[in-house]
Amino acid sequence: MDLNRLLFDHQIALMRAAATRCTDALAAHLNDAADHAGRIVALRDRMGATAPMPLPCS
Repeated sequence: MDLNRLLFDHQIALMRAAATRCTDALAAHLNDAADHAGRIVALRDRMGATAPMPLPCS
């Protein structure tokens, strides 16, 4: 998957988590964000790139 798409999806998941009032939805969105963060780290590693700063939920 494209790095930009993963970064976008990660940001959207965090925004959805911040906007929800439902604890189940909050957990689901944070779980999605953590999944995206892990995939971002893995893709950056494969590309030989380093993260400029730690990702939230990683």
